[in-house]
Amino acid sequence: MKVIYLVNQYPKISHTFIRREIKALEQQGLNVVRVASTNNPAELVDQEDLDELPKTRLLVKGQAKALLKALVKISLKKPGPFFSALKLALRMAGRANYRYVHHLAYLAEAALLLEICEAEQVEHIHAHFGTNPAAIATLARLLGGPTYSFTVHGPEDFDHPAELSLSDKIQHAAFVVAITSFCKSQLFRWCDYNCWEKIEIVHCGVDEKMLNTVSTVYDNAATEPRVFINIGRLSEQKGQMLLLEAMKLLKQRDQAAVLKIIGDGPFRSQLENYIRTHQLEQSVQLLGAKSGDDVRDLLDRSSVMVLPSFAEGLPVVIMEAFARKKPVISTLIAGIPELVKPEKSGWLVPAGNAEAIADAMMAALLLSDDSLIQMGETGFQAVMSEHNIDTEATKLKRFFERYAGVER
Repeated sequence: MKVIYLVNQYPKISHTFIRREIKALEQQGLNVVRVASTNNPAELVDQEDLDELPKTRLLVKGQAKALLKALVKISLKKPGPFFSALKLALRMAGRANYRYVHHLAYLAEAALLLEICEAEQVEHIHAHFGTNPAAIATLARLLGGPTYSFTVHGPEDFDHPAELSLSDKIQHAAFVVAITSFCKSQLFRWCDYNCWEKIEIVHCGVDEKMLNTVSTVYDNAATEPRVFINIGRLSEQKGQMLLLEAMKLLKQRDQAAVLKIIGDGPFRSQLENYIRTHQLEQSVQLLGAKSGDDVRDLLDRSSVMVLPSFAEGLPVVIMEAFARKKPVISTLIAGIPELVKPEKSGWLVPAGNAEAIADAMMAALLLSDDSLIQMGETGFQAVMSEHNIDTEATKLKRFFERYAGVER
């Protein structure tokens, strides 16, 4: 079976979970054609991402003439489907603050995508995210393309669901993947009850390389000071500024701890200013973007993951921390409580509360070595049973085989 994987940007440093999913599906015999609107090779730090570049076909970057040609061709060859797709594109644009240029561009991308489908004899399209990739897949379907599905992660998908026309995308899809039960419930809010049966849960997962902790985990539970680690894009929604406030509170309480932050983004300068202003240079390190191997090594050398996000789906970095047997401190939002169990595999705190974050970090600092190790083991078992990428890819492959080519 041949399936197109459609993503807005691929490969991408924050789309490791998509790469894992693709590779797991290929290991199970699925033929996956990678298609992205664009990419940015300069930002990539992981060799596995770099290896994906030549495998990925682009719809926008360097494709202006091809897009125009494909749009004109489909309008002449299939005028009926073209005007149906155009009508939907304009309706979507009207809901999205009248972004007509963007949605006409999506229509052109859909036309070019249809040519790839025909050339590759693709049976099904699977898009990641309910934003523009799902729009392009929907329009390609109306142009006469193959059946499609898409994975919804959140939180962006739920910030403006009406503007994203989620209901239309779900209606025309063969099926829709939600990554958590919470995610599934949010999709129920934005589609007709008759479409609820289309929504399936498939978790994001970690691979054997991340789960293999037999010979690589450092026994550093007793290391003083203990090391907290945060992984994610440096942005408002990830809550790193509150994490720095929590570190300031720990300092005021005379508690020794180290915080290592992995990632980059638009909030870096604000974080740097806060660190300087509050003299946290000795306890907080901004490490920038790191490769997968570096992330594993830094997780192994840490004690606890801290993720104080304001908006999430279910962060893959929590799965990665558990895969390396590290307890997690995170916020009581979205799908996070489905994986992190308070006092068993970590701590959950109210979002937006720096003092609660500091209290949880204090609890981790005061926890015995044996208890910290046991919490990490509990998290590891949860990921093994619920977020193993091979198991989740098997579910997804079964849905492709069941729904590809089927009108629903």
